[in-house]
Amino acid sequence: MSIDAKPTTGVALTEAAAGKVKALSAGEENADLQLRISVAPGGCSGLRYQLALDDRKLDGDIVSEFYGVEVVTDKMSSPYLIGATIDFVDTIEQQGFTIDNPNATGSCACGDSFH
Repeated sequence: MSIDAKPTTGVALTEAAAGKVKALSAGEENADLQLRISVAPGGCSGLRYQLALDDRKLDGDIVSEFYGVEVVTDKMSSPYLIGATIDFVDTIEQQGFTIDNPNATGSCACGDSFH
């Protein structure tokens, strides 16, 4: 896992995750898409991550760029995600985005939600 720089105020994106976001964005008509990560109530542990390609600009958004991909976090989700790293794993056992979040004190067995 390699990242440009570990942020202290937001989320980091690995090179593998940036590559996957670029590949997903390439199939879209809108060239202004960013990766938006947010936290919402839900899941068996209380909070759930949400990742989406998005072109919205919201007041208070925190925007960082990694490997040519903009990562956007809204101001309400930001405190839950400070120092978190988004990676993309593609192995026989697992495929998808993963989030290593130092703020999560626990998670459910499937890893889909945290508290």
